[in-house]
Amino acid sequence: MLELEQGKKLVKLARSTVEKKIKEGKFEIGKTDDKELNEKRGVFVTIQVFPEKTLRGCIGTTSGDLSIYEGVQKVAFSSAFEDPRFPPIKKENLDKIIFEVSVLSKPESIQVKDPDEYAKKIEIGKDGLILKNGPFSGLLLPQVPLEFKWNASEFLDNLCFKAGLTSDWLHDENTRLWKFQSQIFAEKKPEGEIVEIKLAKHVK
Repeated sequence: MLELEQGKKLVKLARSTVEKKIKEGKFEIGKTDDKELNEKRGVFVTIQVFPEKTLRGCIGTTSGDLSIYEGVQKVAFSSAFEDPRFPPIKKENLDKIIFEVSVLSKPESIQVKDPDEYAKKIEIGKDGLILKNGPFSGLLLPQVPLEFKWNASEFLDNLCFKAGLTSDWLHDENTRLWKFQSQIFAEKKPEGEIVEIKLAKHVK
């Protein structure tokens, strides 16, 4: 588990990575001496419009090929400038957006004898999900089902849709599911206080 001060460092790093690219035209992945932040873990950076908190960019990685510190810089850049759903962030946007960093645990394979059992293996407000089937893949962070008030079955259905599949693909023998948890750190307002976000308890 990361300390709040480490989380604050990551959120500030995400913002500074984007600001440096916009203001100086530079993107260089920096290093840190922090042992825990040098662990190889999956990370996501989410950018939201303030105060509405509507999505403005969200990119991440689960592979753990990079350290947490390096990964935050890489996906912050991608979230700001390469998310195909949104135009690139510009200078005039910087004081109207907030940054959120999710640090992922190692994904755990969900093993079931019957795909109908998947819903029983998921805890809403705790677990994020990954689905893969051949070239198709989808990921939803733990906070997503809370935002949309989904139960476990709806969470699974929407995971399939995110992967470009219909929900009946859960029963395909080649479909694999994993769950993970995440620590979430975010700005309360642009360049404002940074807090750790604790998700709600299980929702039936």
